Amino acid sequence: MRGIKKTFYNKEEFIEQLTPTMYVFYKIKKRIFSSKSKYHKIDVIETYDRELCFCLDNQIQSSTKDEWIYHECLVHPIMITHPNPKKVLIVGGGEGAVLREVLKHSTVENVVMVEIDKEVIEVSKKFLKCIHKNSFFDKRVKLIIDDGYHYLRKRKKYFDCIIVDVSDPGKNSPSNHLYTFEFYSLLKERLRKDGIFVTQATSPFLNPQIYALVSSTCQRVFPIVRNYFYGCGFVVGSLKYDPLRTTKSLIKERMKKRDILTRFYDENTHQILFYLPKHIRNTIKNTNEILTISSINQLFP
Repeated sequence: MRGIKKTFYNKEEFIEQLTPTMYVFYKIKKRIFSSKSKYHKIDVIETYDRELCFCLDNQIQSSTKDEWIYHECLVHPIMITHPNPKKVLIVGGGEGAVLREVLKHSTVENVVMVEIDKEVIEVSKKFLKCIHKNSFFDKRVKLIIDDGYHYLRKRKKYFDCIIVDVSDPGKNSPSNHLYTFEFYSLLKERLRKDGIFVTQATSPFLNPQIYALVSSTCQRVFPIVRNYFYGCGFVVGSLKYDPLRTTKSLIKERMKKRDILTRFYDENTHQILFYLPKHIRNTIKNTNEILTISSINQLFP
C-alpha cells in the first residue's frame, strides 16, 4: 500500500506508513525523481502540504516545510553544549541538512560525513540544493561512502561530536545495527575524552518502547545520557558535558560568538526540549533491556 499510487479521484498520492495500522496520504503536486539503489527506494516529490520532500523506502525523511526544525534540534543542542567542537563525524544525513547546520559553527575545522548510499548523495546534490545549501562542497568536509559501523572499526580517528542521522530501526532496515550496544561502544571509543554524541531515535509517541530501548542501550555505555524530543525523539550520550547544565546565558553567548543563525533553536528552545512528558519518562525509567546486533532484528519479525 505504501509509496506513490493513484488513489482518490485517480490522482497520484504518496502513502506513508507510520505504524502497522496508520497511514498518511499526501497528494502529489509534482513527481521529480524516483529510483531504487542498493539500499533504498528513493523518491523526490513535491506535495501540496509539505512542499519538496525527500523520501527513503516510502518514508518522508525531509521536507522543506519543516526539515529545519528537525535538523536544528538534532545538531545544535550537543554542538552548543560542547565548548569547542572542532572535529565532527556525521553518520548518515544523506540530504546534507545535518552538514549544513554543523558548518554554521565557526569552531568547526573538519567534518567527516559517512553515508552508506552513494546514490542518496548524488540525488541530494542534484535535487535538494535548497536543503543542503551546497554544504557538500565546503572545504572542511570529507565525504566517505561506507557503513558507519565499518568506518569506525577501520579508522581510528577521534571526534569532539558525533551525530547519527540514519533511518529508523525496523524490519529489513539497513540502519538496525546503528542502534545497538556494539555500535555505541565503538562510537564511544572514537570520541575524545570530553566528546558528546546524539542520535535520532524514532518518535517517542508512535514508538515509545523503541525510543526507550535506545536510551537504555546508551545508558549502558555513557556516563551522561539525556533524552529530548520535538516530534522526533533524540538521545544524547556524553563523556563530560551535560546539556541540561548548559545555561541560557552560556547558550546565547556561544551562539553569538559562533555567529549562528537559526529559525527554531535558541537558548529558550534548548531548555524546553529536554522536558519530557511524564508517560515517556516512565517508559524510559521502566525499560532495562538493551539493543544488540543479535537481538534488534527480533523486534521486527
